[in-house]
Amino acid sequence: MSSAKENSGSKARGVEDSLRKARVAAMAALDKKALDLVALDMTDLVAFTDYFVICTGTSSPHVGAVVESVEKALASHGVRPKAIEGRRPAHWVLLDYGDLVVHVFDQPAREYYELEKLWLDAPRVEVNEDKAVMGRQDQGVLDS
Repeated sequence: MSSAKENSGSKARGVEDSLRKARVAAMAALDKKALDLVALDMTDLVAFTDYFVICTGTSSPHVGAVVESVEKALASHGVRPKAIEGRRPAHWVLLDYGDLVVHVFDQPAREYYELEKLWLDAPRVEVNEDKAVMGRQDQGVLDS
């Protein structure tokens, strides 16, 4: 039987892995010039995921390019989505990786749904334009 301490340690490692995936997704989105990117730490708020990455594309083709970049970046680390929703017509594409959910919106859909306003209690992991994760001690992207 495993102890509660062992289970808590494996949960912590899982959250660290989730944060790494969120960083990879954020970097890939920013590489394709995604706008208004925000990462939300959902670990204490919901049971279905650890992180949300939310960003905006300027058009359906741009949304598609951001989604493709995120998919390729995570796939290069052996991570594949469990589900993808909304690829056509690409107004809001959701990539579900289990512990990470990536939302890529076009501007009208982002403004309409205001997804991050539903999760005002979620701590934010901000990512600035030079791609450095702000406000965290663990700023290295893809540290192993």
